[in-house]
Amino acid sequence: MLNNPVIGRELLGLLRTRRSIVILTGVAVAFSLLIIARWPSDGVVDLSGAASRDVFRVFAYSLTAAVALLVPVFPSTSIVQEKQKGTLALLLNSPMGPVSIYLGKLVGALGFVLLLLSATVPATAACFTLGGVSLYGEILPLYLVLAVASVLFTTWSLLVSTNAVTTDGAVRGTFGGVLVLFLLVLLPHYFLDGSESDLARVAAILRNLSPVPAVLDVVGHGDVGSRQLEDQNSGVVTFTLFGGILSLLFAGMTVGRLNQSLLDRSRSQGNVTDDRGLGIRLFRRLMFLIDPQRRKAGIGPLMNPVMVKEFRSRQFGRLHWLLRIVGGCAVISLGLAFAATLGSEEWGVETIGGIIVSMQAVLIILFTPSLASGLISSERESGSWELLRMTPLSAGRIVRGKLFSVTWTLLILLMASLPGYGVMIWIKPILEEQIIQVLICLTLGAVFAMLLSAAVSSFFQRTAPATVASYSILLFLWAGSLIVWLGRDAPFGYSAVQTALSINPMAAALSVIGTPGFESYNLIPINWWVTGTGSGLLLIILLFQTRRITKPE
Repeated sequence: MLNNPVIGRELLGLLRTRRSIVILTGVAVAFSLLIIARWPSDGVVDLSGAASRDVFRVFAYSLTAAVALLVPVFPSTSIVQEKQKGTLALLLNSPMGPVSIYLGKLVGALGFVLLLLSATVPATAACFTLGGVSLYGEILPLYLVLAVASVLFTTWSLLVSTNAVTTDGAVRGTFGGVLVLFLLVLLPHYFLDGSESDLARVAAILRNLSPVPAVLDVVGHGDVGSRQLEDQNSGVVTFTLFGGILSLLFAGMTVGRLNQSLLDRSRSQGNVTDDRGLGIRLFRRLMFLIDPQRRKAGIGPLMNPVMVKEFRSRQFGRLHWLLRIVGGCAVISLGLAFAATLGSEEWGVETIGGIIVSMQAVLIILFTPSLASGLISSERESGSWELLRMTPLSAGRIVRGKLFSVTWTLLILLMASLPGYGVMIWIKPILEEQIIQVLICLTLGAVFAMLLSAAVSSFFQRTAPATVASYSILLFLWAGSLIVWLGRDAPFGYSAVQTALSINPMAAALSVIGTPGFESYNLIPINWWVTGTGSGLLLIILLFQTRRITKPE
């Protein structure tokens, strides 16, 4: 293990990048400022330790979010970059076996995670000095959970990297999986909590795949989002067990794929329907609403060619894929509507509405950066931007075509969840006005996320860092404000939480619909003004930057 050359190559390669220095420095400074903001300044110490525990809770939530956001960044592109550069063939033909190569990648990535967690130790020590926080009861269990979560996210990232073809595809798949492991596995338990059915037991087990319940147990918030109290730190042991098993599964799958087959991925050319016989053409015309193998018509004179090009070249941009996405979202929405009908008496329509809003916001966060973060950067990375510059298309028309291609997809995602809101209005008709305001909030949030990702894309020459930056900024703005909300009353006051939530469209939608915990905050219309103004500024930045890079050098 110590003589593994891949470890030094991976770790030194990470530490020599500018991004790693920025991440380590930013984490150390941010968490130190968090402690300094609550450090006693009047010479009076809180003997009860309540203030220290409040700060430790926010510290734990923030550190957990930082691990989920920062740990997968580098390993997600580790193996796919080897394939693109041609160095993976050299590794596979070296005397090192697949296990040695994988351990080198894994330990190198975890070495950077160790430095990341070490950068927060001074802030943790200061929080411990304030009193009220136990070293063995809270601090060490927290770092154990974060260490297991780091291993879990890293092994998942390496698995995605072996299956990806491009670096941006690896980043999208990695963050999508992290979102599932971090948040989505909690939602079935939230629906079925308190039930005695077998499905509820499965949901309770599935919940243990996320580090969030374990962190809540460590900081003493184990009953948040649950109707049943659990033993202190019981979630730590459970998550350590489940996270370890899942990490071993991901590691075994990755090692099994580290062979010559990664370099020989044949792809069928396929057959165009229009070139087949009359009988096959008639059969496919009857069986397919949208035939994916049919030759597309030419671009009309009134159509934006950039928009058509985006739809036809994007992996999930073809119409048959859009219909599949609509079908999937419609099924989810109908399932939520069914849950709303059955659970309206037990949970209340407002709680069900909060779950629907949360899932819709998760879809926006998951899909929008993956669609828009490569609008400009992918063209520059592939070299096709030079071709666009030589066309008579203006910068404004290029931007319109790019944005319209993403707008239609987001509009379909938003409309596919309307059945759930329709059932809510049927159950409680007085919610019609609130639901309209909720849809406005989510629409503005989707527009803001799209323009943010597109603007970020215009400043990068490679898609992978543009995708990482888009996800990071969006999660910082939306999830960061929710972390402040978790620390409401202590250490953050009402006005601080109100200000933080005013930039979050999801929080505004939750407050409008009266979700428990958000009903006391008045975020409308301030959130509309903030989101609309921010979207306008991002559009100006996008147009200015696109016009700048289209000019001759």
